[in-house]
Amino acid sequence: MDDARVPEVASEAMARPDRLHFTESDEANRLLAEDGLALLIGMLLDQQFPMERAFYGPQLLRERLGEELDAARIASRDPEELESTFKGPPAIHRYPSSMAKRTQDLCQLIVEEYGGRAEAIWETAESGRDLLKRLKALPGFGEAKSRIFVGVLGKRLDVRPEGWESQAADWPSIADVAVFDDVATLRAQKKAMKSK
Repeated sequence: MDDARVPEVASEAMARPDRLHFTESDEANRLLAEDGLALLIGMLLDQQFPMERAFYGPQLLRERLGEELDAARIASRDPEELESTFKGPPAIHRYPSSMAKRTQDLCQLIVEEYGGRAEAIWETAESGRDLLKRLKALPGFGEAKSRIFVGVLGKRLDVRPEGWESQAADWPSIADVAVFDDVATLRAQKKAMKSK
Protein backbone atom coordinates (compact mmCIF):
# COMPACT_ATOMS: atom_id res chain seq x y z
CA MET A 1 0.00 0.00 0.00
CA ASP A 2 1.31 3.43 -0.89
CA ASP A 3 2.16 5.24 2.32
CA ALA A 4 2.02 8.68 0.74
CA ARG A 5 0.23 11.04 3.07
CA VAL A 6 -3.24 12.17 2.19
CA PRO A 7 -3.31 15.97 1.93
CA GLU A 8 -5.23 17.65 4.70
CA VAL A 9 -8.62 18.90 3.70
CA ALA A 10 -9.03 22.64 4.17
CA SER A 11 -10.84 23.24 7.40
CA GLU A 12 -14.26 24.82 7.51
CA ALA A 13 -14.35 28.57 7.96
CA MET A 14 -13.64 29.47 11.56
CA ALA A 15 -16.65 30.14 13.73
CA ARG A 16 -17.29 33.82 14.38
CA PRO A 17 -16.05 34.53 17.91
CA ASP A 18 -18.48 35.78 20.51
CA ARG A 19 -15.80 38.12 21.93
CA LEU A 20 -12.79 40.12 20.76
CA HIS A 21 -10.38 40.24 23.69
CA PHE A 22 -9.21 43.81 23.22
CA THR A 23 -10.27 45.10 26.69
CA GLU A 24 -10.49 43.85 30.27
CA SER A 25 -14.30 44.04 30.10
CA ASP A 26 -16.15 40.91 29.03
CA GLU A 27 -19.19 43.00 28.10
CA ALA A 28 -17.12 45.37 25.94
CA ASN A 29 -15.36 42.43 24.25
CA ARG A 30 -18.72 40.85 23.42
CA LEU A 31 -20.01 44.15 21.98
CA LEU A 32 -16.94 44.45 19.73
CA ALA A 33 -17.53 40.97 18.29
CA GLU A 34 -21.28 41.41 17.80
CA ASP A 35 -21.61 45.00 16.62
CA GLY A 36 -19.77 46.26 13.53
CA LEU A 37 -20.38 49.90 14.46
CA ALA A 38 -18.88 49.35 17.91
CA LEU A 39 -15.80 47.77 16.34
CA LEU A 40 -15.39 50.65 13.87
CA ILE A 41 -15.76 53.24 16.63
CA GLY A 42 -13.20 51.38 18.77
CA MET A 43 -10.77 51.42 15.85
CA LEU A 44 -11.46 55.11 15.28
CA LEU A 45 -10.68 55.87 18.95
CA ASP A 46 -7.43 53.86 18.82
CA GLN A 47 -5.27 56.92 18.32
CA GLN A 48 -3.00 58.61 20.85
CA PHE A 49 -4.78 56.61 23.54
CA PRO A 50 -4.20 53.19 25.17
CA MET A 51 -5.72 50.60 22.82
CA GLU A 52 -7.64 48.74 25.52
CA ARG A 53 -9.29 52.01 26.60
CA ALA A 54 -10.02 52.97 22.99
CA PHE A 55 -11.82 49.68 22.37
CA TYR A 56 -13.70 50.05 25.67
CA GLY A 57 -15.03 53.39 24.37
CA PRO A 58 -17.98 51.93 22.42
CA GLN A 59 -19.24 50.15 25.56
CA LEU A 60 -18.94 53.36 27.56
CA LEU A 61 -20.75 55.27 24.81
CA ARG A 62 -23.56 52.70 24.73
CA GLU A 63 -23.98 52.93 28.51
CA ARG A 64 -24.10 56.72 28.45
CA LEU A 65 -26.55 56.87 25.56
CA GLY A 66 -28.73 54.31 27.34
CA GLU A 67 -29.37 52.41 24.12
CA GLU A 68 -27.72 50.19 21.54
CA LEU A 69 -25.29 51.94 19.20
CA ASP A 70 -27.11 53.05 16.07
CA ALA A 71 -25.43 55.02 13.28
CA ALA A 72 -28.56 57.00 12.35
CA ARG A 73 -29.28 58.06 15.94
CA ILE A 74 -25.66 59.06 16.58
CA ALA A 75 -25.50 60.90 13.25
CA SER A 76 -28.61 62.96 14.08
CA ARG A 77 -27.68 63.69 17.69
CA ASP A 78 -27.00 67.27 18.77
CA PRO A 79 -23.20 67.69 18.37
CA GLU A 80 -22.83 69.52 21.70
CA GLU A 81 -24.78 66.82 23.49
CA LEU A 82 -22.60 64.11 21.94
CA GLU A 83 -19.45 66.04 22.89
CA SER A 84 -20.72 66.24 26.48
CA THR A 85 -21.34 62.48 26.41
CA PHE A 86 -17.73 61.93 25.31
CA LYS A 87 -16.36 64.23 28.03
CA GLY A 88 -17.81 62.14 30.85
CA PRO A 89 -16.31 61.87 33.38
CA PRO A 90 -14.44 59.76 32.70
CA ALA A 91 -13.73 60.93 29.17
CA ILE A 92 -14.25 58.34 26.44
CA HIS A 93 -11.03 59.54 24.82
CA ARG A 94 -8.08 61.78 25.59
CA TYR A 95 -9.50 64.22 23.02
CA PRO A 96 -13.25 63.93 23.65
CA SER A 97 -14.38 66.90 21.54
CA SER A 98 -12.56 65.94 18.34
CA MET A 99 -13.40 62.24 18.75
CA ALA A 100 -17.08 62.99 19.32
CA LYS A 101 -17.09 64.91 16.04
CA ARG A 102 -15.22 62.16 14.19
CA THR A 103 -17.59 59.52 15.56
CA GLN A 104 -20.58 61.55 14.40
CA ASP A 105 -18.97 62.12 10.97
CA LEU A 106 -18.30 58.37 10.72
CA CYS A 107 -21.92 57.56 11.56
CA GLN A 108 -23.20 60.12 9.04
CA LEU A 109 -21.15 58.51 6.27
CA ILE A 110 -22.37 55.04 7.26
CA VAL A 111 -25.97 56.30 7.03
CA GLU A 112 -25.41 58.02 3.68
CA GLU A 113 -23.29 55.36 1.97
CA TYR A 114 -24.23 52.08 3.66
CA GLY A 115 -27.85 52.41 4.76
CA GLY A 116 -26.84 52.85 8.41
CA ARG A 117 -25.20 49.39 8.63
CA ALA A 118 -21.47 49.43 9.41
CA GLU A 119 -21.22 45.75 8.45
CA ALA A 120 -22.25 46.61 4.88
CA ILE A 121 -18.81 48.18 4.43
CA TRP A 122 -17.19 44.76 4.47
CA GLU A 123 -20.10 42.46 3.65
CA THR A 124 -20.52 44.02 0.20
CA ALA A 125 -16.82 44.62 -0.59
CA GLU A 126 -15.87 42.91 -3.84
CA SER A 127 -12.23 42.32 -2.87
CA GLY A 128 -9.60 43.12 -0.28
CA ARG A 129 -8.57 46.12 -2.37
CA ASP A 130 -12.17 47.36 -2.47
CA LEU A 131 -12.49 46.88 1.30
CA LEU A 132 -9.31 48.88 1.96
CA LYS A 133 -10.53 51.66 -0.35
CA ARG A 134 -13.85 51.84 1.49
CA LEU A 135 -12.15 51.98 4.89
CA LYS A 136 -9.73 54.71 3.80
CA ALA A 137 -12.75 56.82 2.78
CA LEU A 138 -14.08 56.78 6.37
CA PRO A 139 -13.49 59.84 8.58
CA GLY A 140 -10.46 59.27 10.81
CA PHE A 141 -9.26 56.20 8.89
CA GLY A 142 -5.93 56.68 7.13
CA GLU A 143 -3.84 54.07 5.33
CA ALA A 144 -2.37 52.41 8.44
CA LYS A 145 -5.61 52.31 10.46
CA SER A 146 -7.49 50.93 7.46
CA ARG A 147 -4.90 48.19 6.87
CA ILE A 148 -5.03 47.24 10.55
CA PHE A 149 -8.84 47.01 10.36
CA VAL A 150 -8.63 44.75 7.29
CA GLY A 151 -6.41 42.53 9.47
CA VAL A 152 -8.89 42.59 12.35
CA LEU A 153 -11.69 41.53 10.03
CA GLY A 154 -9.65 38.78 8.39
CA LYS A 155 -7.80 37.38 11.40
CA ARG A 156 -10.44 37.79 14.10
CA LEU A 157 -13.83 37.73 12.35
CA ASP A 158 -13.11 35.56 9.28
CA VAL A 159 -14.14 38.36 6.90
CA ARG A 160 -11.86 37.55 4.01
CA PRO A 161 -12.69 39.03 0.63
CA GLU A 162 -10.35 37.91 -2.13
CA GLY A 163 -6.86 39.37 -1.70
CA TRP A 164 -7.46 40.64 1.85
CA GLU A 165 -4.07 39.39 3.08
CA SER A 166 -2.13 41.74 0.80
CA GLN A 167 -4.21 44.70 2.00
CA ALA A 168 -3.92 43.93 5.74
CA ALA A 169 -1.24 45.41 7.99
CA ASP A 170 2.01 43.46 7.80
CA TRP A 171 3.24 44.72 11.16
CA PRO A 172 2.15 43.81 14.73
CA SER A 173 -1.28 45.31 15.46
CA ILE A 174 -4.52 44.82 17.38
CA ALA A 175 -5.41 42.29 14.67
CA ASP A 176 -2.90 39.93 16.33
CA VAL A 177 -4.58 40.11 19.75
CA ALA A 178 -6.27 36.77 20.45
CA VAL A 179 -6.37 37.05 24.26
CA PHE A 180 -6.13 40.13 26.47
CA ASP A 181 -2.57 39.30 27.57
CA ASP A 182 -1.53 39.90 23.94
CA VAL A 183 -2.26 43.62 24.41
CA ALA A 184 0.78 44.01 26.70
CA THR A 185 2.91 42.00 24.25
CA LEU A 186 1.75 44.20 21.37
CA ARG A 187 2.50 47.37 23.35
CA ALA A 188 6.07 46.12 23.98
CA GLN A 189 6.51 45.28 20.29
CA LYS A 190 5.30 48.73 19.23
CA LYS A 191 7.63 50.39 21.72
CA ALA A 192 10.57 48.36 20.42
CA MET A 193 9.70 49.27 16.82
CA LYS A 194 9.57 52.99 17.68
CA SER A 195 12.95 52.86 19.41
CA LYS A 196 14.67 51.45 16.30
